[in-house]
Amino acid sequence: MKIALIGYGKMGKMIEQIALDRGHEIVSIIDIDNQEDFDSEAFAQADVAIEFTNPTAAYDNYLRAFKHNVKVVSGSTGWMKEHGEDVRDLCENGGQTLFWASNFSIGVAIFSAVNRYLARIMNDFPQYDVSMEETHHVHKLDHPSGTAITLAEEIIGEIDRKERWEAAPLSSPEGDTIGITSFREGEVPGIHTIKYDSEADEIVITHSAHSRKGFALGAVLAAEYTKDHQGLLTISDMFKF
Repeated sequence: MKIALIGYGKMGKMIEQIALDRGHEIVSIIDIDNQEDFDSEAFAQADVAIEFTNPTAAYDNYLRAFKHNVKVVSGSTGWMKEHGEDVRDLCENGGQTLFWASNFSIGVAIFSAVNRYLARIMNDFPQYDVSMEETHHVHKLDHPSGTAITLAEEIIGEIDRKERWEAAPLSSPEGDTIGITSFREGEVPGIHTIKYDSEADEIVITHSAHSRKGFALGAVLAAEYTKDHQGLLTISDMFKF
């Protein structure tokens, strides 16, 4: 498979190595200093572009890839509120393809399935209140993390008494709100903890990444999946938990 990389930081370099190890070809690498290469022949021949940049650049990167009908796999977060509907329309009605995930780790995909299952159980036990903590490296700009938001929205979808999430400390700590506390420490790849607390006891589930390698492998697996699929794709399309 021919892969283009959009963003060539630590994650981009790790994705490159894993893709090469799996027998793929890197045909184009685009970073902040060679944006004109979006219009190159090399980029246009890519089967899939893997994009890991930042919330301010992601949407424009999608548009520039779609201009050449290049499918995109992206782990950039923070753009959906402003541009989500546009991207959905381009994928559902405009013939473009985006595989987006807030987290590409296989372990997080499994953790997400456990999260939904536990929340489904907890819908019948109102004595338990739920909260979340997430910790990432000091270079991460957005908070709460995209993964934490995804996990919170999954809980909201399963627990009738929860209607929204809010970054802690809560401005209006009502019973219908899930509080998400964010920490930025050192070079932590990512820790997500969900707590259900009652007067009697506490139930805690945690996913802790040892390195970014799991995210990079997941992104390459997503590219392999995206090559043969179309539309707006997610982890739940690739993993049927």
